[in-house]
Amino acid sequence: MLKGETVHINGDGETSRDFCYIDNTVQANILAGTCQNKDSLNQIYNIAVGERTSLNQLFQFLQSSLVGQGVSYTKLPVYGEFRAGDVLHSQASINKARNLLGYQPTAAVVEGLSIAMPWYRNKLAG
Repeated sequence: MLKGETVHINGDGETSRDFCYIDNTVQANILAGTCQNKDSLNQIYNIAVGERTSLNQLFQFLQSSLVGQGVSYTKLPVYGEFRAGDVLHSQASINKARNLLGYQPTAAVVEGLSIAMPWYRNKLAG
């Protein structure tokens, strides 16, 4: 999008994921490494935001984030076939991380994109 290229989306764009900004993952790792609760040791945790974002929503979030950086992207995405074996919807349960580590996501997808977009613009804009 930064280079004005066409965005290709597999399927109809309603496939959803629980996208997670990196700061949430870093926070969870720090909590796990410093937690004094013995029940939290040697556990496997889902680290995410705890909400679904469709690929169409992600496309719109990216467009809006670019506008915030003074970049206009007006092309529509090109939809293709669904990928074989692709899960249509995925949302992580973060309850275990909340209960045992005190994990609470600090950045939703939109906030994460607005934080990261200036870096991407500087690195990738043509």
